Amino acid sequence: MGGSSFGHQFRVTTFGESHGAGIGVVVDGCPPRLAIGVEEIQHDLDRRRPGQSRLTTQRQEGDVAEVLAGLFEGVTLGTPIAILIRNTDAVPGAYEAMKDLFRPSHADYTTESKYGLRDWRGGGRASARETAARVAAGAVARKLLRAAAGVEVLAWVRQVHEIDAEIDAGGVTEEAVEANPVRCPDRERASAMAAAIEEARRHGDSLGGVVECVARNVPPGLGEPVFDKLEADLAYGLMSLPASKGFEIGSGFAGTRLTGSAHNDAFVTGPDGRPRTLTNRSGGVQGGISNGEDVVVRVAFKPTATIAQAQQTVDRAGAEVSLEAKGRHDPCVLPRAVPLVEAMVCLVLADHWLRQRAVDVLP
Repeated sequence: MGGSSFGHQFRVTTFGESHGAGIGVVVDGCPPRLAIGVEEIQHDLDRRRPGQSRLTTQRQEGDVAEVLAGLFEGVTLGTPIAILIRNTDAVPGAYEAMKDLFRPSHADYTTESKYGLRDWRGGGRASARETAARVAAGAVARKLLRAAAGVEVLAWVRQVHEIDAEIDAGGVTEEAVEANPVRCPDRERASAMAAAIEEARRHGDSLGGVVECVARNVPPGLGEPVFDKLEADLAYGLMSLPASKGFEIGSGFAGTRLTGSAHNDAFVTGPDGRPRTLTNRSGGVQGGISNGEDVVVRVAFKPTATIAQAQQTVDRAGAEVSLEAKGRHDPCVLPRAVPLVEAMVCLVLADHWLRQRAVDVLP
């Protein structure tokens, strides 16, 4: 079964199912002597874990990271790093009544069409539970980027349903993002978003929205000019997240409403003597390669597919049935999607940073 590995120089492979024994990841290609503690990995996992508030699933998982290999005396060895996150609150029986049904907008039918069988316990590999492994790997990538180049990656909720926050990506801080359970740095809009999510939950429904992310201090030169463009790999990584439905970088689709003269980012000489741009409609990437400006991306997430309302579906025999899904699910994935987006951006940037080091070997 393919599709469980990501990256070239900094390569991660995740494993495990939603209601199996656990979730895990193997990180290969991380350089040796990178100082990182388990608590740094745990910090990001704690931001992703379920049961954080009434706005998220009430599944109670500690998401405790167990580093099985690759770290010794607080530094990386340069060998594969293996991290295990055990499932401690799995309730597979909650899904047994639905094991012969195809849940609307889930991966049940498509997975069974591909493999001839599926793990019906909460979605198996298709569950967002798998993303805990990505977040653990992303924490290692985050530390590498910070130590090597001072790169900072930060995401927040930009939109929930029809509530859109106007946010200056350059001024957002982690403290402002983490100040409320929605993870929107606009307090007024965050309150409205929380109320909308709670209202959807009470009616057995769900909401979608947009997560925005900025990567600061990204050095120029990351990315390839043709197939492995930086924005292409960012789109590839971010669109692999469960429930993701759209990707934008810089001006995104709004840029299609501008003329070239209005959209182009004019160059000036920066304080350090290198070229800088007056605007950043390119989102920090031009010609597939980073230009030294902030990399700004947005990811659209659909409403959570599992809802408590009755929905029409079919079973394996083709009989039409009505389904009222049971289980513990997020009425809106956006608050917990924030660390997922950060993790994937970190993984892409770390991979391209290492790939660029190979180009820099010769003077």
